[in-house]
Amino acid sequence: MDCKERILSNNYVDIITDLPVRLGTDDGVDLCYVSVDDQFGVAYVNRLNIPPLPENLYDYQNMPKLYGLMQIEGGNPVDGVGIPFSEPFEPGSLEASGITQVQRRPLNLTGRGVVVCFLDTGIDYTSDVFRDENGNSRILAIWDQTIQDGTPPEGFLYGTEYTREDINLALQSEDPYSVVASRDENGHGSAMASVTAGSRIDGGRTFLGAVPDAEIVVVKLKECKPYLREYYLVPEGVPAYAENDIMLAVKYADSFALVFRRPVVICIGLGTNMGSHDESSALSIYLNTVSVRRSRAVVVCSGNEGNAAHHYFGSLPRNNDGTENSQDVEIRVTENNIGFFLEFWGNVPDVFNIAIRSPGGETVPPVRLGILQSVTYSFIYEVTRITIDSELVEPSSGEELIILRIQDPTPGIWNFRVTSVGQVNNGGFHMWLPITQFLSSPVSFLAPDPYTTLTTPSVAGSVIGVSTYNDENNSFYIESSRGYTRAGDIRPDFAAPGVNVSTMYGKRSGSSLSAAIAAGGVAQFMQWAVVEGGGGQVESREINNYFRRGAARSRDIVYPNREWGYGRLNMVGTFDAMAEV
Repeated sequence: MDCKERILSNNYVDIITDLPVRLGTDDGVDLCYVSVDDQFGVAYVNRLNIPPLPENLYDYQNMPKLYGLMQIEGGNPVDGVGIPFSEPFEPGSLEASGITQVQRRPLNLTGRGVVVCFLDTGIDYTSDVFRDENGNSRILAIWDQTIQDGTPPEGFLYGTEYTREDINLALQSEDPYSVVASRDENGHGSAMASVTAGSRIDGGRTFLGAVPDAEIVVVKLKECKPYLREYYLVPEGVPAYAENDIMLAVKYADSFALVFRRPVVICIGLGTNMGSHDESSALSIYLNTVSVRRSRAVVVCSGNEGNAAHHYFGSLPRNNDGTENSQDVEIRVTENNIGFFLEFWGNVPDVFNIAIRSPGGETVPPVRLGILQSVTYSFIYEVTRITIDSELVEPSSGEELIILRIQDPTPGIWNFRVTSVGQVNNGGFHMWLPITQFLSSPVSFLAPDPYTTLTTPSVAGSVIGVSTYNDENNSFYIESSRGYTRAGDIRPDFAAPGVNVSTMYGKRSGSSLSAAIAAGGVAQFMQWAVVEGGGGQVESREINNYFRRGAARSRDIVYPNREWGYGRLNMVGTFDAMAEV
């Protein structure tokens, strides 16, 4: 079996590692290894070799997390082609961000010379929205990770790459998909791309994105392997993408800065509640590396988890004598739930354990788990099975981690009693449920905390993380995730419109649309700074600080804050702030 087959096979597990893997079949281990960068790689290992791998490779930090689409409203396209302009285009969201104003003279910032990359569900390349005035495609390339009968990009082992020449040839064909088979069946990626880089259409209809002259690169992500979906209890039919495939997509997008010698803006409309909610995940670390490269910027949505009741923050009182402290955390589980994950993160140096009481009254006593341990409980009168995994020191974050995998939960109120072990110095802990779409039916905390709900990777330190507001009345979007990070770092950076935004499929809402608008503003700034030489070879952190200074702020709000960050995206304000220096 070659490496490509191992990458695609469900019989091989995906392991993200920062250790060089030089093992092979000669060592008795059936695997292949793909490098992401100098720090990270992905090993695809036969399940029969798990867990005998050395160096504790297959740990929580190494298992890919799953990411979902961060859009709330909007219909899907039909047969992958799309519903052309079901509603009139309304530029209000772009105007509120100051984007349409700087498209006009004297700045004329329309994305010329900039490459905008989308890692998502693909793109409807046949749409006029993504063509220039001559009818040619503005898409430089599509890497479709889901199509295996073509040639992958150079340096990659799976999927099929379609170049602009291939796409233009398809557009001239009576059957475009016989030439370029890539489709966006979901529509999420196309909608985002149209907001950022849509162009005018003749014939009495218009659609104009933030940077209609930018060129586009697309990665259509393949969905995660079935074993990951099963392990994380993600319902069938819900789009879910593995962390390692996203990391390789970022690597591909980043390469266009070198190949075409142009600034690159990477836009990510995905998120997850899995992980420590700081910048210690593999994807966050890798994005930080890419974000600080010259002429690159990474824009990430902050998620739609602020009103989902999927986060709990608790704090046990301090003690000096080791007296046991406890706090009850209640979770409501609705009917027909196949199961869910619950992650507990306890602050150093304290040690915690958890006791569980089901709606039927059966209990799991507090178990003092070891440094690295797993135990499974089955109830007598209920079909529920609970697996508890613990790491006293989770390697990437250094914090205590307890993971509860709850299968076939009894509907009703579940009680999780968090108890201290020994002296309490800090007492703080966080608990997260999965993102909304990864639950088969609603599951929620009865006393949730709407803060610290930013989805990963928007918590990464060097990316541009964007929350969501409604530009019709300048109100914060109730569904938008809120800061700060679990480590207390200031996130989001600023807010952008994301409610009833005009896309090529009509109006849609969600934080992914906010990221798309912000990516358009970043591409405008890249044109001014890099292409036209106004500001040098800038990168994400510099752009972020320019945007923070120019953000629109209300007099009655203190900034930065957990909802708005430093204010509302305002491209006019950004250039005004520079002009006033």
